[in-house]
Amino acid sequence: MLSIVDWHNQYHMLFDYIYTQKENNSISCDDLKDGEKRRIPNPVCKFEDAFKYHPDIMANIKKVGFEKPTPIQSQAWPIILQGFDLIGIAQTGTGKTLAYLMPGFIHLDSQPIEKRNGPGMLVLIPTRELALQVEAECLKYSYKGIKSICVYGGGDRKGQINTVTKGVDIVIATPGRLNDLQMNGFINLKSITYLVLDEADRMLDMGFEPQIMKILLDIRPDRQTVMTSATWPDGVRRLAKSYLKDPMIVYVGTLDLAAVNTVEQKIIVIPEEEKRAFTHHFVDTMKSDDKAIIFVGKKLTYVELILDSGIPVQSLHGNREQCDREQALDDVQKSKVRVLIATDLASRGLDVHDITHVFNFDFPRNIEEYVHRVGRTGRAGRKGEAITLVTRSDWRIASELIDILKRGNQCLHCNFHVSCLKDKKS
Repeated sequence: MLSIVDWHNQYHMLFDYIYTQKENNSISCDDLKDGEKRRIPNPVCKFEDAFKYHPDIMANIKKVGFEKPTPIQSQAWPIILQGFDLIGIAQTGTGKTLAYLMPGFIHLDSQPIEKRNGPGMLVLIPTRELALQVEAECLKYSYKGIKSICVYGGGDRKGQINTVTKGVDIVIATPGRLNDLQMNGFINLKSITYLVLDEADRMLDMGFEPQIMKILLDIRPDRQTVMTSATWPDGVRRLAKSYLKDPMIVYVGTLDLAAVNTVEQKIIVIPEEEKRAFTHHFVDTMKSDDKAIIFVGKKLTYVELILDSGIPVQSLHGNREQCDREQALDDVQKSKVRVLIATDLASRGLDVHDITHVFNFDFPRNIEEYVHRVGRTGRAGRKGEAITLVTRSDWRIASELIDILKRGNQCLHCNFHVSCLKDKKS
């Protein structure tokens, strides 16, 4: 018999409240509960405001050297730590992983382990790369011996099963592999009391909704649920309405696709046949401390670029073995190579903090992917630059691109002939 989760005694903290919708610079917060609205906790300004009763967490924060919470952390922490369900609408690179991990650690620490009989926290996440990054954050901020495991397709299934059956506190998983272990009786999800649906829009885009629904059927209904998403489309709204209980919602930035304002965006209108030469010139003129991701639309293009480059590069695409993908990310992270050529697989959630340039060799399929690609640079307050090659075939979304640049307060560079694009847009 599982113990009842008593949210009134869950956390030992007090926060000030207000009754109306709150806005704080780029943060806005609202209560989605029907009827009378609840009081929304004020955002925290300092780490001590949220974790002064948790010295182990404070010690880890000081060790890493963070100066202050990010916008989503400042508003999400007091909400989650009061036991409310939360929806966080924010791009990657805004600190949302720690926004749900830190309260998750405290939640687990307050639960009676002997009565839980299984993991207490589940993070569902769309891709292997994202799952491994979240696991790395768990290990970096290890709290009171809490054990975690990363469960994903393409990994060592037998090893994952052995670790799960020995006992873990946190499971970080892609839906497909977790559904496999769940359906074959290798993992017990009935003990989960803290659930995270990370990058929910991406999981739905990748067709994981059936697996998510099967997984959630096994999780106790009185859990606390946190959902993050870069966008707020109808599918994500339906998922939230079905599986979250009276959530509060935090927006970082606007709900439309405002691009990262720490990134200078340059648009180069160019004939298709000149793109390769322009790309080589860009690579040849990179500074010694520059690090770039070159996004391409298809694998054939990236193969041709690698063969032509003549410099050490790494690649990331869907057909690479998991060990090769991890090696590629590690090489870039450790600056063994300074250029990563990637398909859109890597455009969401790629976590390399010192990327100085994003280079869009091929324009993405839609404007949403453009925003996600650009978000790979300019992270954690750093400045970045995004260069995008635009050809005649890309004119169909020229007006949307212009809107993005305007919302990001970008100067329209001389290479970007706005009137020409608008007139010729198909």
